[in-house]
Amino acid sequence: MTPPTLGNTTPGRELKRRFLWLGLAMSVGLVMLSIQLYRLQITRGEEYSAKSVANFVKEVRLRADRGVIKDARGTILVDSRPSFDAFITPAFCTHCFEQVIPRLAELLQWDADQRKKVEDMVRMGRRNAPFQQVPVRVDLTRDEYDRLAARRDILDGVEVAPVPHRFYRTNTVLSHVLGYMNEITQEELERLNADGSRYALGDYIGRRGLERYFEQRLRGVDGVRKEVVNARGQRIDELNDKLGDNAVVPPQAGSNLVLSIDMRLQEEAERAFPGATGAVVAIDVNTGFIKALVSRPGFDPNLLTGRVTPAQMALLSRDPLEPMINRVAAEHYSPGSTFKVVTQLAALKSGAFRPETVVSCPGGYRLGARTWRCHKDSGHGPMDGYNAMKTSCDTWFYKVADTIGLDPIGEMGKALGLGAPTGINVVAEVPGIMPTSTYHDKASPGGYTKGMALNSAIGQGDNNVTPLQLALVYAAIANGGTLYKPQMVQRLENLDGHVVEEFKPEVARKVDIPRAHRDAVVEGLVKVAQEPGGTAYRARMAGLADKDIKVAAKTGTAQVARLGAVRLKTHQMSYFERDHAWFAGFAPADKPELAIVVLNEHGGHGGSDAAPTAMAVFQKYFELKKLDATAPLPRPNQPYTPSVSRRLPSADEAALTRGVLPPAHLPGDEEEHTRATAD
Repeated sequence: MTPPTLGNTTPGRELKRRFLWLGLAMSVGLVMLSIQLYRLQITRGEEYSAKSVANFVKEVRLRADRGVIKDARGTILVDSRPSFDAFITPAFCTHCFEQVIPRLAELLQWDADQRKKVEDMVRMGRRNAPFQQVPVRVDLTRDEYDRLAARRDILDGVEVAPVPHRFYRTNTVLSHVLGYMNEITQEELERLNADGSRYALGDYIGRRGLERYFEQRLRGVDGVRKEVVNARGQRIDELNDKLGDNAVVPPQAGSNLVLSIDMRLQEEAERAFPGATGAVVAIDVNTGFIKALVSRPGFDPNLLTGRVTPAQMALLSRDPLEPMINRVAAEHYSPGSTFKVVTQLAALKSGAFRPETVVSCPGGYRLGARTWRCHKDSGHGPMDGYNAMKTSCDTWFYKVADTIGLDPIGEMGKALGLGAPTGINVVAEVPGIMPTSTYHDKASPGGYTKGMALNSAIGQGDNNVTPLQLALVYAAIANGGTLYKPQMVQRLENLDGHVVEEFKPEVARKVDIPRAHRDAVVEGLVKVAQEPGGTAYRARMAGLADKDIKVAAKTGTAQVARLGAVRLKTHQMSYFERDHAWFAGFAPADKPELAIVVLNEHGGHGGSDAAPTAMAVFQKYFELKKLDATAPLPRPNQPYTPSVSRRLPSADEAALTRGVLPPAHLPGDEEEHTRATAD
């Protein structure tokens, strides 16, 4: 039978034709492949061989601008200055430990500990993130930069890049408030990144103060730029051009902080405060916002946010004046007679005393076999509550403690916030001690005795407060019983100055102070500053030019060393045995705006060594208030420049910082003790 046909073809012939075309296509493909291989391997083989050896897409970190810190008027206190840092990228650092790091150690003059630290960081980087830069030197000097630039050809994997460096324009002023920055630890790195942060090895992080508390808001969000590099980490420009727009994710700047502190008032507080150690705090009585804050001595944040050496840190830690302690909130002291407002409020609340209650002062108060001295050895004679406050007669307050006991005084103190943290949060603080009979039963050998109440009533014994706590007590008395949470930051702004978050006044609690009791206490405080014989009268007359402004105030002299048989003058004591000088008050007395507390640590007497500072700050506050009501607003974002010269330490204070006990004399002692002997 004849096989079927379709036209002139048969199935076998069609199959042969298809194989022919397939073979032809394969031959053409092989020819084209051969031509391309010849072009790649022979004609341009050397060029493509160089490009194909260990090319990487490297992610370059684009650091976000850290937010600046401004005062209440927009003056920049903290920003960043240009600087250069040196980095090693472990993946590109060939012969890193044998050649590169030894060369860096020689060029940058590292000691053995510094070299080992860098080696450990690079090893860790190789394990965890080999393409991530490891900072090995922060804030290069000009000479260091030049040396690295000259030897760049033999430093594989080493880069020098511009990185903004934190700059504190106020130097030691406000150092405890602003804080400082230093390198993140490995434990912090793991913990923070586990929470979603994006820190890298060698990053700097906020320490203390605002830098620490607002770290996440200040730091912003880093960006990234992708680029193609060769095995030595060098850019390959022709390949980078092909990455396109997706190669860059821009950074987002951090928020700016605007403080409630006015640097004009701050400068006056710094200028007027005479102490080597101590504190000044000025607070708005109607909001709780802090207007000025001095803690002396301070430290230099620019030093600690740089290449501080172990020797420098050891010097700071050994300094007997303890410059790293924030005396406003992180240290507590016996408040002396400034505490008498609490005792008097407790006395009036008990019903056993009225402002007109008279107590005779013969120079002390006898309880059992012991006599508690009044500061005036000859006595004040008959004293009512108003004049007891005016002259700071201890005997009147001893009588209160003997009559009502310690617990009503302790309860009033606790209601006003003593013995507990204020909640400021931005800076570290201690709770202080507001003793009660229960406290003494636990803490004192033999338990509570009535004499402890007498000590506490005049701000001595175990009674301890921070200057910030005391300022809030006086602010609460001034405003009628509202205890505010203290704050230093008014708002957060973005890069363009628009408000991101605004902080409103926060009420901690309302204290039940009957109006009549409050008015009686304030009347006594006014006598302290406004009437002859008041312990702050001379300072008020000398320091406040506007005589129409009434100041309500209390001075205090807190005993540090135990009194002997003979009362010594300040200049007869060694520095650390001298009494603390206190001032606490507010103005105007009839419509309070500002409360001020001054602690001149080991300074002498409150009336002569603390009150003048407060009066100068009050004077400046009211001058600025008038000026701001008529003057145009300043241009914001102007860098801060100190307008007054800082007080330099005396020879005795300088000796203290070297660990040498000063002689029993500091400048001005003879003069000041001819002026006043009371609080």
